[in-house]
Amino acid sequence: MSQDHSHHHHHHATVDPVNMNTAFVVGIALNMAFVIIEVIAGFLNHSLSLLSDAGHNLADVGSLALSLLAFKMLKVKATEKYTYGYRKTSILVALFNAVVLLITIGIIAYEAIQRLFAPVAIAGINVSIVAAIGIVINFVSARMFFKDKESDMNVKSAYLHLIADALVSLGIVIGGIIMYFTNWYWLDPLISIVIAVFILLSTWHLLRESLRLSLDGVPQNISIHEIRSTAIKMEGVIDFHHIHVWAISTTENALTAHLVLAPGITPAEEQKIKHQLKHQLEHQNIQHSTLETEREPTGCKKDCDSMH
Repeated sequence: MSQDHSHHHHHHATVDPVNMNTAFVVGIALNMAFVIIEVIAGFLNHSLSLLSDAGHNLADVGSLALSLLAFKMLKVKATEKYTYGYRKTSILVALFNAVVLLITIGIIAYEAIQRLFAPVAIAGINVSIVAAIGIVINFVSARMFFKDKESDMNVKSAYLHLIADALVSLGIVIGGIIMYFTNWYWLDPLISIVIAVFILLSTWHLLRESLRLSLDGVPQNISIHEIRSTAIKMEGVIDFHHIHVWAISTTENALTAHLVLAPGITPAEEQKIKHQLKHQLEHQNIQHSTLETEREPTGCKKDCDSMH
């Protein structure tokens, strides 16, 4: 029985780390500044929609920070105490971010329902001006991620979040203009409830996935069945079992498994099979694989019970 450890780092050659670092830092700074502007304007103008959008934008600042953290953590060297480095920090921060967001949504929704029954007069044009600034900031931020959005999942996520923010801000601009001309002040809490539902849907996914990854569950985009099928199809492989897959970070996954080889496979052929399998696993988003090999006893059938 032999063991083999693979620690391949799967990088996208087309992504420039320096440019990405700059894009994330500038994106975080611009959006954080806008969150502060929205909170101040929201309180001054008694606008719940601006305060709700500030919560929404703060969530995306958190997402951008997480993506930046993932980039940074990949560079931290492993130690004897932390053999995977500090990559899992990104999962824990995602979990914390999701919990804080759920609390924020609860506060916004409670206040919005109260306001629906007792609308407060709002300077609609001021709300529209602030939200319009948000559209500009989100488009400027998204533009920095546009070039690399198809090369990295984290970058694409950041880009899509910023475009979604711009569309939410557009909704607030339209709502502010309607309130200015019609005095339909109930529109403000209604818009904030729509934003709260929007945040809830994206946050629920973040909470569920970050909790699953914190408990070393199989990441959402990985199928154990597909992994096993890939291995079984390879020549010289009899079985692939005791498969464990877990996330090291929000962008990297690891696998350990037992690879059962046919009798007569030479050590050179064994290494070739492992190398090919690891390459296949990288295409299935497994960046680190540890394969323990076994030989099928002579005369044992393909589905030999002792193998499971």
